[in-house]
Formats: sequence, structure tokens, C-alpha cells
Amino acid sequence: MNRKNGALARGNFVCIVACAIILRPTAARAQDIAISGATVYTSPDDAPLREGTVIVRSGKIFAVGAAIAVPKEIPQVACDGCAVFAGFWNNHVHFTGPQWTAAAQQSGTKLTAALQEMLTHSGFTTVVDCASDPENTIALRRRVEDGEVLGPRIYTAGAGLYPPHAIPYYLSDLPTEVRGHLPQPETAQQAIEVVHHNQALGTDIVKLFTGSYLTPEKIVPMPLDVAKAAVQAGHRDHQLVFAHPSNLAGVRIAIESGVDVLAHVPDAVTGIDDTVLRDMLAHHIAMVPTLKLFSHDNNISRLRQIVAQYHTMGGRLMFGTDTGFLRDYSVEEEYRQLGLAGLSFREVLAMLTTAPAEEFRVAAHAGRIRVGNDGDLTVIVADPSAGKMEDFARVLYTIRAGRVIFARDHR
Repeated sequence: MNRKNGALARGNFVCIVACAIILRPTAARAQDIAISGATVYTSPDDAPLREGTVIVRSGKIFAVGAAIAVPKEIPQVACDGCAVFAGFWNNHVHFTGPQWTAAAQQSGTKLTAALQEMLTHSGFTTVVDCASDPENTIALRRRVEDGEVLGPRIYTAGAGLYPPHAIPYYLSDLPTEVRGHLPQPETAQQAIEVVHHNQALGTDIVKLFTGSYLTPEKIVPMPLDVAKAAVQAGHRDHQLVFAHPSNLAGVRIAIESGVDVLAHVPDAVTGIDDTVLRDMLAHHIAMVPTLKLFSHDNNISRLRQIVAQYHTMGGRLMFGTDTGFLRDYSVEEEYRQLGLAGLSFREVLAMLTTAPAEEFRVAAHAGRIRVGNDGDLTVIVADPSAGKMEDFARVLYTIRAGRVIFARDHR
């Protein structure tokens, strides 16, 4: 296993959204916008609305339907042939590159451009950071929420927790001082203290390495008592707990400690059978496959089978790519791999929208296009249901709370 291997819309295209929305962020984040002449998928389960219109007012869905009159004062995007979805989630990213250093002091324009390059160009209106320097990521999140930077909603784990003396080998290029600050709790009490420290900084989830690659051949499991203590500390603060499992032992630790989400399909597949998957299902564990990460591994077909089996059994899948660790920011390969695994267009759409909204307990206002929900929208060049799965990556606009945070250059 090697983790380091890692035409515009048809018809009329008219954008009368002021350029200031893209280039000059203002303090007010929520805005008004309307999209018309589109194929609108209000949810993964409902039939698409043809020649539909979606109106967002003050950052919330105000109206959705056909033959809706758009008030003159609302900026309008007409994109015949486009497809509109609830805003996409990427449930596994990392803000670990040099572009996020000193995020509190960097220019908003520079950070907006970095977020567009890494995430919002792919339609992501919400992302889950599965371990990074909390000082930088929380500062970035604050500036996005304050409207200084155009970007997605950010959930962050802050510092991830590793097994004792088992920082993964693929992080060996980190500076010594950075590696020295990565938490490796040896006792339950130390794990609790790490989680509480992250929570005090303002983190949203907990990330555990229940199986850590000490070398390409050796995987070290997290002690069960340490994992249990971390999970309990996270759950007491109503946080979801993500685990990087790597192998059967890592999956078992995740199950027995009460983890909520596997951040990867376990890539060392020995022993990962239907019995294990049923046990995961019984414990309501969701999975983020991150198949692109393993796409060059010789067991990728088996990994796709595991993902498909878990889905068939009723396991919840959520979309994620490990972007940030992977410095190739294209998401097309993730979609291609999910298609090869046998997942349908609507099943992948659920992974991008309703599944994470339900897992993060925000389905009352996110994950679907319906009146009163968040005005988070992802607009695709053309309806991907009729083409390749990779068409999900052909993003035209990314809209968060009615505000355009990415627009494809159409000149």
C-alpha cells in the first residue's frame, strides 16, 4: 500500500451576478440568487424537476419549482441544460498544505483562491477536515464564516490521535517539531485530555488512527482502552468520531470503541468479510471509501467489492477523497471508482448530500433542496445521470447560502 500514489452549459448562458460576489467578499455571507432553466434534483430519491427554478433569499431556499417568477431584484443565473443539486459534501479532506499556514493573517483573496483550487471548484459547500493544525484550520473556518473568505462550511477534527509511538511512515517528511506535537496518547486519561484540548480550541469531530502504518508492512493498532476513552470524550460533547482503520484489527478497535465513521475502506483486506461488515452495520458505522487513494493498489477491485457489499447490506456511505493529503485536487477518479464499484448515479448523489447531512444530524435544514433549507447548491454543466459518473466533477457554480463561492470561467 502506497498512500503517495496516490462545454459549458447547453443553450443560453447568462450570468447577471455581479463580479463583486466572486472577487470582493463582504462581511454579509447570506445572499439572494435564482437559478432558472435547469434540471433540479431536490433529493436523491425524487424525480428531477425539468426546466426548474430555485430561488434563494437571505441564504435560504425560498422557492423551488417550474414556472416560478423570479423577483427583479434577485440576481439570476440562467443555465439551460444545467443540473442543480443540494450542495455537495466532501467528508474527508485535510488542511495540511503550506497554503493554510498563518491562515489568520493571510489575505482573504489568497485563501479564497486556495479554497477554489482545492475544494470549491468541485462543488463542495461543506467539508470535513479529518486532522490538521487546528490553529490554522479554525482561523480559516472563522474567516469563512465571517465572510472575509469565500469557502465551504468546515468541520474539523483538529489534531488526530495516533497509537503510542506509531506516527504513520508516510508522514515522515513532516518537520521534526511538527511530528513531535502529534498526539500519541498511551493511556485513557491522556486520550481524554487530547480530545478535551481539541474541543477547547473549537473542533467539531474526533479523529483516531485505530490502525496506523508504522511501515509499509507493519500496522500498529490503537490500544482499545485509549480508543474507548477518546470516543466517550467525543460523544459526551456530541461529536462524531472518525477512525482510520487500515486493517481488520483497526476495524475491530473502531467497532468495539464505538466509532461512528470509518474515514477509509480498510485497505489491508485480510479478514474483512461479511461477518465484519455485518458487525459494522450492527454498530451503525458509516464509511467514507476514498477509493481514489487506493486506485493504484493491486487490491483495488477487492476494495470496491467491500464498499459495494457494505452498501448492499444497508451500510451508510459518504463521499470523501482525502484531498489535502492527496495534492492532486481532481475528484474525477473518486467518481469513476464508485461507478466501477457498481454504485448508481442516485446512490452517489446520496453520498454527496443526504447521507452526510443525516450522519451529522443536520438533515432538518441541509442535504435537500426544499423551502427553508440552507441555500447551498452545486450546479453542474449538464445532467450527469445520462453520462459518466465523472460528470459530477464538471461544476459550473458552487453556491453557499446564496453566495457564489466558485464560478467556472466561461469566457
